[in-house]
Amino acid sequence: MMSYAIIGFGKIGQALAHAFARKNIEVTVASRRRPEALAPQARAIGPAVVVKSLRAALEADTIILAVPFGEHGEVAKALPSWEGKTVIDATNAFPVPEELDGLPSSAFVAKSFTGAKLVKGFNHLVAATLAADPIVEGGHRVVFLSSDDEDAIAPVADLAQQLGFAPVKLGRLNEGGALVHARGRTWGQLIFQDLFKKEQ
Repeated sequence: MMSYAIIGFGKIGQALAHAFARKNIEVTVASRRRPEALAPQARAIGPAVVVKSLRAALEADTIILAVPFGEHGEVAKALPSWEGKTVIDATNAFPVPEELDGLPSSAFVAKSFTGAKLVKGFNHLVAATLAADPIVEGGHRVVFLSSDDEDAIAPVADLAQQLGFAPVKLGRLNEGGALVHARGRTWGQLIFQDLFKKEQ
């Protein structure tokens, strides 16, 4: 069984925890705060949401990064190696800081998580929408996925489907993935687009 952790327990982290709890899929949550500080919110979401320390949470196979963009480097330092891990980057850099030097923000994030497979995903919807039931009007809410590692997208797409979403693959981070990245002070065209895919 694949194990999952959400790092960051603000609005997006909690929204994703709701998605896991709705399907009774166990997920670990952690943040910079002590585990006991997160426990009341986690309990309110449901028993599938398990609070751990950051170090313990990072033992999961798949890590969803839901911290503010500027804090990804601190999370990356918490493990000596990210080999064998999948990191789902749900962060957004806006406005885009100059140190990205023209890279898509997720490609910049990937440089910190050496050895990990990085997939951009679950980043284009506001928290309230992400937390809501993704099955709407006979369709499934779309989540966009992009990665420079084609093999990394399939397991993340499987997770999205298990959570009730319709995954749509955009390809590489600097190609289709550019649609869910900000450029300077402009959001990508697909950010905030709440789309549905009807059952085939």
